[in-house]
Amino acid sequence: MQGGLAINLMHFARALRAAGLPVGPGKLLQAVETVEAVGIGNRADFYWALHAVFVNRRDQREVFDQAFHVFWRNPDILKRMMGLMLPTIRTESPDTQDPMSRRVADALRGTAPEAEGPEKSEIEVDAAFTVSAQERLQEKDFEKMSAAEMAEAKRMLARIALPVAEVTTRRHRPDPRGPRVDPRATLRRMLRSGSDLADLARRSRRTRPPPLVVLCDISGSMTRYSRMLLHFMHAVSNDRDRVHSFVFGTRLTNITRHLRHKDVDVALDAVSAAVADWSGGTRIGTALHAFNRTWARRVLGQGAVVLLITDGLDRDAGEGLATEAERLHKSCRRLVWLNPLLRWEGFAPKSSGIRALLPHVDDFRPVHNLNSLAGLADALNRDGPRRAESLRKWLKEAA
Repeated sequence: MQGGLAINLMHFARALRAAGLPVGPGKLLQAVETVEAVGIGNRADFYWALHAVFVNRRDQREVFDQAFHVFWRNPDILKRMMGLMLPTIRTESPDTQDPMSRRVADALRGTAPEAEGPEKSEIEVDAAFTVSAQERLQEKDFEKMSAAEMAEAKRMLARIALPVAEVTTRRHRPDPRGPRVDPRATLRRMLRSGSDLADLARRSRRTRPPPLVVLCDISGSMTRYSRMLLHFMHAVSNDRDRVHSFVFGTRLTNITRHLRHKDVDVALDAVSAAVADWSGGTRIGTALHAFNRTWARRVLGQGAVVLLITDGLDRDAGEGLATEAERLHKSCRRLVWLNPLLRWEGFAPKSSGIRALLPHVDDFRPVHNLNSLAGLADALNRDGPRRAESLRKWLKEAA
C-alpha cells in the first residue's frame, strides 16, 4: 500500500477513536490489510471494507457513517492529509447542531494541528463564582453532548450508586433487643449452661434491598439516550446484586448475563451481539406481555422495584398496553416510569401509549441527563407511597 493512503487511514482511525469508537492499533492494521485486498477503485467497496473492520455494534454505525462521508468527501483529501491537515467542518451553534454530527466534527477537528501564530498573553480569570465544567455536564442533555463530554459522562455514570430503601423479609436474625423470642436459640443456651433459668434469646426481621428490574426501550426514538442508559444499567448491575436487565424494541431481550462483565466495553459488545432490533420500531405492549408471561414470576419476587425506561411512543398505538401495564404494576412493589420527553416544559400525555401507561405507574420522572439519574437514586432511596401525588395532574390530563 502507498504511504499516503496508510497515513490517511491512520488519521481516520484516530478520528473514529476520538468520536467514541473503540479503535486501536490492531484494527488499524486490519483496515490496511482489508483495503489492500479490496482496493480503492469502488467507493462502496471501500466504505463497507472499513465498516466491517471498525464497526462492532449497532450504535456505532451512525458515527462511522458520518465520519466516513465527512473525512473522505473531498477528492483531494489524500493530498491534503499528507500535510496532516484535516478538512475544516462548518459547525453551527452547539444547541442547534445535530449531536452526532457535532461529535464527529469535534473528533475530526481535534486531530488537526494548531496554526502557528504569535504567542498569546496569559489571561488570569477569577472563577470563584463560575459553574464548574462537571456541574454543567450534570445538567446537559445526553442528546447535546460532544464526544469528549459523553466520555466524561460515562465515567461519571460508572460512579453512580443506586440505593433502594431496604424492605423487611420473612427471615430473622439474632437481635438482643428484638421484639420476638427465639425458642430454639433459648433452648440451646439452657443446654449449654446446664441451668433451668431461661436466658431468653431474641430475634428480629432481616432487611434487604429489593430486587431491581430494568426494562429499557432501544427503539429509534430512544437511540440517543439508550447508549448512555446502557452504561447506567451496567454500573447498577455491577454495584449491587439481584439486578435483572431487559431491552425491548419490537421484541424483549434479557441482557442480565451480558451486563455482569466488569469491563463495560465487553459487556456492551455482548449486548449488541444478543439484540437484533436496535433502533427499530417500538411495541411496548408486546414486550410487556412477553415479560409478564415469561419472566415476571422469576424476577419479581420479594417486592421487586421496576424501572420502565421508554418515551411511550408505541407503534401499535397502545394496543393491549393498559392490560399488560396493570398486570406488571400489580406484580411489583413499585413501578417507576423514566421518560426523556418529560424534560420539556410543554409535555402533555397526548400519545395513546402514554395515556395507557400513566394510570398504572407509581412515579413518573425524566431521564435525560446526569442530574435526572441522581434524582432517581434519591427517589428510590425514599420508599414513598404507591401512586404518588405528583401523578394526579398527569392522570387528569390523560383522562
